Amino acid sequence: MITNKRILNKIEGALDEIRPYLKTDGGDISLVEVTDDYIVKVKLLGACGSCHVSMMTLKNGVEIAVKNAVPKVKEVIEVGSLS
Repeated sequence: MITNKRILNKIEGALDEIRPYLKTDGGDISLVEVTDDYIVKVKLLGACGSCHVSMMTLKNGVEIAVKNAVPKVKEVIEVGSLS
């Protein structure tokens, strides 16, 4: 698991950029962990957890923002939803 504060802060910053759009639709996102091979694990919260287009949002919005912030990131995956 990645514990480098600089990298984690960059990823959190990217999530903070996306968060207002998710909150507009009643959702949110939480960083769970970043693996040693740069897989970012997140939880989609609120309305995002049950939204039928949440995977599109995850790949076309969240993943792009996170990869722009930290180019080493290979993928962003969702690891479980909370309502």
